[in-house]
Amino acid sequence: MADKPASSNQNAADERRDRLAQNLRANLRRRKQQSRERRASDAQPRPVAPRPSDHNPDQD
Repeated sequence: MADKPASSNQNAADERRDRLAQNLRANLRRRKQQSRERRASDAQPRPVAPRPSDHNPDQD
């Protein structure tokens, strides 16, 4: 049986490790951006809709 040379296996492992590291960095950048966007939207006051119990038609 023809086995792959050890250097070929090492190159494949290095390529896989590099690819996974790159994907992790991209994911971290996305998550940080999402976190920043959430914090920015939380800082802006949102209009509050009246609750059904807040409105009493008999008082109008």
